[in-house]
Amino acid sequence: MNATAWKGKVAIVTGGGSGIGKELAMQMAGAGAKVMVTDINGASAKQVAEGCGRDARWHALDVADRDAVRTLVQDVHREHGRLDYMFNNAGIAVAGEVHEIPLADWDRIMRINIGGVLNGVLAAYPLMVAQGSGHIVNTASLAGLGPAPLLGPYGMSKHAVVGLSNSLRIEAMHHGVKVSVLCPAAIETPLLDEQVDTHWFPDMRRFLTNLAGSPYPLDRFGERALRSIERNEGVIVIPGRAKAAWVIGRLFPGLVTKLSADAVALERKDRK
Repeated sequence: MNATAWKGKVAIVTGGGSGIGKELAMQMAGAGAKVMVTDINGASAKQVAEGCGRDARWHALDVADRDAVRTLVQDVHREHGRLDYMFNNAGIAVAGEVHEIPLADWDRIMRINIGGVLNGVLAAYPLMVAQGSGHIVNTASLAGLGPAPLLGPYGMSKHAVVGLSNSLRIEAMHHGVKVSVLCPAAIETPLLDEQVDTHWFPDMRRFLTNLAGSPYPLDRFGERALRSIERNEGVIVIPGRAKAAWVIGRLFPGLVTKLSADAVALERKDRK
């Protein structure tokens, strides 16, 4: 990444207490950005902000709370006189067989993965339009670009994030505002090892490894993501093998269906 591109920039990162959000915050801060680290877990946000250095701040934030998101974004903008980057990164994973997933889990993922991104966009975008600059970065997933079996709620939410981002990118150009969407394959984060006790939950680390290869290192993802953001890329697919799979899937959808069905069948063998 180009450190001079980030020096002095003002950025907000939601879901910054762990995983992708933490890595992006740490790398931007290391390059001289002024980062507001937010997370529903305030203790985690504080720890990351302290690791980012003296120019970083933290705040406990539930992205599903629209008023709280708007207030935080406005406060950061007021303090610095501008907002350069809004990273709508907070998200959760819900997996399993669609007919077995409780309705409460569907509602929760819509509130956080879709509603949380929308709340961040609605808070930051008008301010960026008024200042004539800024960059909104929404975290989706490779699951937002194609089929995501055993990840129905997650795939649904990430397709929504991709759709919003691609539409807004074109609209925002007129106002000098940039929009990018991150679409990573499996990245080495705590989400890979999550389990629930309400329904059968596949081993996501094993399933995604069988489907698309070993999880990609988090630090390398952060570096590549920030370089792509510097270049104002619209849809950012990482790693390279995931980008190749996306292209192949668009050309040969039947092949993706076959490989995905095989991976699902293999995972179902382990059902208890």
